[in-house]
Parts: sequence; C-alpha cells; structure tokens
Amino acid sequence: MQGFGPITAEIHYRLPDYQDLLQLLIWQEYDITPDFPTLKHFLDYWEREIEGPLHSVRVAHPDPALRVASGGRRHHPAMTQQEAAPS
Repeated sequence: MQGFGPITAEIHYRLPDYQDLLQLLIWQEYDITPDFPTLKHFLDYWEREIEGPLHSVRVAHPDPALRVASGGRRHHPAMTQQEAAPS
C-alpha cells in the first residue's frame, strides 16, 4: 500500500489546570501519508474526550518524498493547516 508506514507524532498539549504549561506526548502508529487518517481519528478523539487542549502536533514519517519536501509536517490540532517544520 503506497504511503503506508510508521509515523511518530510529537503532541504538545496544555495541562487543564495550568494552561501556561505544556506537556509532550510521543505517539507512534502505522498510518497513510499525506492524509494521516489514523492520527486525525486519534486527535478528534482527544479534542472530544480529553481536557488538556492541544497546542501543536509534529509528524515524522519515513517517506523520503515527505522528508525531502518539508522535513516533517507541523499541524494545528484540527490538522487543516500545514507548514514546513523547522530544521
């Protein structure tokens, strides 16, 4: 299956009682680039069920075309906007 492989997501979220503090969660799963349906499903669940609001999500995938183009992807919580991740 083209584009299917392991991804790693670096998820930063705010603590519910201390909004000025960020926590980090490293999440790994197999997913399909460039749409990341499994990750989107997980983030949708997070936004519905978890009190800690998402701050940012950075995605790494071993697809060479994706790495060469952007060095990874950085997404806002709903993953509708994309920008190149800093090197």
